Formats: sequence, structure tokens, C-alpha cells
Amino acid sequence: MPDNSTIRIKAKKKSDFIEVKALITHPMENGLRKDQETGNLAPAHFIEEIECQLNGQVVMTAVWGGGISKNPYLAFQIKGGKVGDVVALKWTDNQGKTDEVTASVK
Repeated sequence: MPDNSTIRIKAKKKSDFIEVKALITHPMENGLRKDQETGNLAPAHFIEEIECQLNGQVVMTAVWGGGISKNPYLAFQIKGGKVGDVVALKWTDNQGKTDEVTASVK
């Protein structure tokens, strides 16, 4: 994983599923909070979509909004899979920014 990635991810084989855990560094501003210094509303800046792939095939998509907290933690399970498979996680935010990271299943 590159040092400048906003995503820290782990994928581990457990019984008949893969457990994926990810921590995402993102401000997740909903656009309703006032900046304490200026008194103006902080502009909305939040993750809109998360996509997870297993070996290139989409296995999970989540649509988020401004109600998700800063630096969100995401955990889910993928049925099947094996050690050595590749899990890719990508997010896209409302400002058009994206980040993506891959991890091998341990």
C-alpha cells in the first residue's frame, strides 16, 4: 500500500468467508457545520460511493452521504474466496476525488 493512500485495508480468510476491514481517512463534511473561525458553513465533502472487488469482480457497493462520521471504518464479509485472492477497495467523493487500494487475502 502506498504511504499516501487514504485507505488502510486488511483481508483475512476465516472459515468459508473473507473478512475485510478498512479505515478511510476522509473529512466527511456534511455541509451543515459552521467553521468556528469564519462562522461560514464548511462546504460539503463526503464519500458518495464505495466499491469492493474480489479478483476484479464487484462484490459490494455502498452509497454513502453526509451522515457518515469523519475517518470512517468499514467492515464486511465476502462469501467464498481463498488465501492469495486480491481485494480492491475504491471510494469516490462528492468533489470527484477517488482513492483505491488492493490487498491480498491472508
